Amino acid sequence: MSTASGSKVWPCSVTLFHAAHDSLSLASMSTFIEGPAKDAVSLTLVTETAFDSWLARQNPETRGWAAAMGFKAERHRLLLVPGASGQVASAALGLGALADLNALSLWHTALLPDRLPAGRYVFADELSATATTQATLGWAVGAYRFDRYRKAPARGEASLIWPIACDRRYVESAARCLAWARDLINTPTNDMGPVQLAAEAQRMAERHGATIETVVGVELLKRNYPAVHAVGRGAVAEPRLIDITWGRPEHPLVTLVGKGVCFDSGGLDLKPAAGMLLMKKDMGGAACVLALAQMVMESKLPLRLRVLVPAVENSISGDAYRPGDVLRTRKGLTVEVGNTDAEGRLVLCDGLAEADASRSELIIDMATLTGAARVALGPELPAAYSNDEALLSEFIRIADREHDPAWPMPLWAGYDDELASKIADLNNVSATSYAGSIIAALFLRRFVTQCPRWLHIDLFAWNAKERPGRPVGGEAQCVRAVHALLAKRYGTS
Repeated sequence: MSTASGSKVWPCSVTLFHAAHDSLSLASMSTFIEGPAKDAVSLTLVTETAFDSWLARQNPETRGWAAAMGFKAERHRLLLVPGASGQVASAALGLGALADLNALSLWHTALLPDRLPAGRYVFADELSATATTQATLGWAVGAYRFDRYRKAPARGEASLIWPIACDRRYVESAARCLAWARDLINTPTNDMGPVQLAAEAQRMAERHGATIETVVGVELLKRNYPAVHAVGRGAVAEPRLIDITWGRPEHPLVTLVGKGVCFDSGGLDLKPAAGMLLMKKDMGGAACVLALAQMVMESKLPLRLRVLVPAVENSISGDAYRPGDVLRTRKGLTVEVGNTDAEGRLVLCDGLAEADASRSELIIDMATLTGAARVALGPELPAAYSNDEALLSEFIRIADREHDPAWPMPLWAGYDDELASKIADLNNVSATSYAGSIIAALFLRRFVTQCPRWLHIDLFAWNAKERPGRPVGGEAQCVRAVHALLAKRYGTS
């Protein structure tokens, strides 16, 4: 069906993912229980520096058991102390060299749901509200499982009694939104292409009373989103722009833009087979932006929120865009296509141009944009750029505080001429292999000329190796950090 403007609203037949999403993203909440701490197993958090004093307070049996197990509070070491009947009588989690319990992060406790045997547990330590919230969120994040395509093995479940001091509303919202982003990224493209991604966005928008419009196919050309159309026109699933608006008109306008390339073959500049294996995650920026938008709506921040997600597949066909083509963009700039595998910046540029023209007070884009950022910083540390140094510094400080890190990178003007073209206003790639993440950010900056504050986050959105609370698969990077930034600027955090 279509709206009066000609944009399409997809019917409810595209809902196979929805039921799975509900069960997956809410599964972590089922590991929390209400009730008194009586009869629950006491779980103590122990740093290496506090280990001796902790050990001195224990009974001889516990001291002997800790010695037998070689437990000295190393990070991620878990000590289960047996009772007389063989049950777990108490537990201690090592925090390693952490200097202060108040500096606790969610990643210290994220291993607990997976490593503890079935039972009811309670945090024994008196922590600050912030540390308790981090520890509880760690438990929730650690309980995440992606079992859509296989039956999970039956096992007992460890449950945590809700700590009184934690910000329960925040934990529930963050856990739900992070799980949703992970679900979206983990789902393969045959079940999470542009159609399904738009359906997920529509469902979220309707649930929170937001308005949503999806501009599809040739309507993108009529509405002047030519770069989005060019990148996605070669795929069977038509390209589209998802446009969500929420909040009161009198509040400051913040626009989020997320790269929604649901699969990237590289186009006619075809990736090798190994390079395509993870390309279902190339919509990780869109997943993170949608999860962030949901957190903003659930926390009811007093801002006017707009979300723009260009959702496409970069595929090969007789209608695919080509190297050497010159594309027109929403901004009016022309772009020579130096490489069809640099498609993310092309779909983002139309979204950024629209955000810039709408007089947003702040624009934030999130994208799995460059391999160069991974070479420079690795998969765990997203690269962050801004046209406002104060904003960038503030964001990095908050990201560090939230244990959701990013690293500041420069918009080095000396590289700007690397985007020169002899036949168009600019090229989408540089002739050099150096500074790829910076040059991609400089390309995007050409499309943000009016907004005084723009933040660009080049992220990986994937865990390449197994770590506590971070299974191999999709990862929602910088969602909590950006939410905290917005809460500080526009809310009451």
